[in-house]
Order: sequence, then C-alpha cells, then structure tokens
Amino acid sequence: MSTWHFAVNGQQFGPMDPDTAAQYARQNPNAYAWRAGFENWVPVAQVPELTRPAPERGPTPVQPPPQVPGADEIDFRILGSEMQYIEIELDPGESAVAEAGGMMYKDASIEMNTIFGDGSGQEGGTFLNKLIGAGKRVLTGESLFTTVFTHKGQGKAHVAFAAPFPGNILALNLKDYGGRLICQKDSFLAAAKGVAIGIHFQRRILTGLFGGEGFIMQKLEGNGWVFVHMGGTLHERELKPGEVLHVDTGCLAALTDTVDYDVTQAGGIKSMFFGGEGLFFATLRGPGHVWLQSLPFSRLAGRMLAAAPQRGGSQGEGSILGSFGNLLDGDNR
Repeated sequence: MSTWHFAVNGQQFGPMDPDTAAQYARQNPNAYAWRAGFENWVPVAQVPELTRPAPERGPTPVQPPPQVPGADEIDFRILGSEMQYIEIELDPGESAVAEAGGMMYKDASIEMNTIFGDGSGQEGGTFLNKLIGAGKRVLTGESLFTTVFTHKGQGKAHVAFAAPFPGNILALNLKDYGGRLICQKDSFLAAAKGVAIGIHFQRRILTGLFGGEGFIMQKLEGNGWVFVHMGGTLHERELKPGEVLHVDTGCLAALTDTVDYDVTQAGGIKSMFFGGEGLFFATLRGPGHVWLQSLPFSRLAGRMLAAAPQRGGSQGEGSILGSFGNLLDGDNR
C-alpha cells in the first residue's frame, strides 16, 4: 500500500494512507504530493488518485435512546362515595405496589411480597440502593416497607385498597403530567409497579416552615398509574402562566412541578391572629395543575381532638350543664 507525503507552503506532512491522503488533498487542493515512484513533487490537481470523488455514504444510523422501563399496564375501578376503595385488575405477571396495611382484599392467585422502598428498580438493585429508597420514605413519614402484589396465576385477578379516611381516591397517569407529581406526604395509596416514590424538598425556608407540609413532600415519578387519596371533596384547577391562587396550606393536596409554590402573609395582624386561617396562605403560581382537598386530615384530627372528652365522658353538644347534663339525657355509658 502506497504512502503519501504532502508539501504546503514549504512544510511537509505525512506519511498518509491512501484514504487519508485523498481526504487531505480535497481539503488542500493547492498542495504538492509525492509517493514512491514519483521523481518530483506533483501538484495535487494532477494526481488522479487524489482527486477522485469522495465515496458516497448513506446517512449515519441514529441509535435510538435506551428504553426507560415502563410501569405495568393495569386496569382499575374506583368504588364507593365517602369512603372509597380502588380495585385493580392484574394480568398474569403484572404487579401493583401499595402502602403497607392498605389492602382491603385480593384473589388467591395474587402473591404479596414486602420489600424495601417503593418497588421501582428492585430487580438487580444493590442493597444500598434499596436502603436509600427506604430511607427516603422514612423522611416523608412513611414506613420503611411497601408491599408488592403480583398476579402469579392465569386469567384476570383483582386486589383492592381502601382509603384511610373520608375523601376521594384520585387516579392519575403520570405520563399526562410530565412524568412527575408533587403531593402531600400521606396521600399515596397505590400505584402500578415501576412508579418511583421519592421525596421533594422545599427550598424556600418560609415555605418549608409554614407551607403546611413542612420541608418534605412526596414525589411520584414514572409513566404509569398512581392512586392518591385526598380528604373531603376534591377540587381541580388548571393555572395559566402567571395566574396566582391563594390556598389554605392544609388544603393543598397535589401539584405538578411546573407550579411555583410559596407562602404569603394572611392579611394584617388582626386577620392573622383572629381570622382563623393561620398566619400564611399557600401561593400557587402557574402554569400547571393543582388539586385541592376540602378536608385535610390534620383539620379532621384537630376537630376530633377538640371534641374528645378531657376527663372521661363526652363534653356535650353545647349544653351548659356539661357532663352533668349527660346524666339527664343518658349520654354517659
């Protein structure tokens, strides 16, 4: 195989193999070339070997991006009114993941497996990765473990999960919301296996201190179905770019990560201390989607605690006689 040398402006370049030499000659048409068998340097334009057209090449094949493992495709139905539950239908090999203790019933062909973390990427994952996933759940106030329900039989099988208190179960497909949803810490009920359940930190100090949910909220990521529970009646709102909505901090249930979440002072001093709405409102600025709940569990628990007997017996419903009046109406048992 011949090797080529080139001279350009008194400088020599080479040796080069034929393909490299041909490419160099096309880029430097005023150069001189020499190889074994030439008596003198010859202008590149006079060497047929170097002036042949470049070989045509087809388009470089584009490598498709690696496929992200998707969540299982599951069917479901939500049943009930005030105290709802969700029934998930699984095909053979499909799985659903849920909070420990949330199951209502299941078919016998569905096997339960308690695991660290949220069940996303468990196959082949190291113990450290699983431990980190479980630690994230602890930070959001959840258990170290979740339960995976996998259909091991034939045909269709069903598993159901019940809401923990009165409200609504909301079914959301994460791929319709950019693959990510931010929600209150205790709202997650169940999901298709493959959905990642992580943590979302509030970066603003005031938002973390007075935002109702603290510095840490739940983050649901993936491309499958998730089922979240919200107290009382549900209200959905699509915020336009720049649109601002003030919300009681406890009534904010979930939002897409495109919504800017902050807090603002709730009026003047008198309104703050005597208005009954707390010191701050949640300020939501679009664009994005938000979900509001009419009965936060903290509000329900507070009303129940306020009505609970302090020293035995009921406080009565407005009776000025208190517990003595209960003796008259038979309320003490």
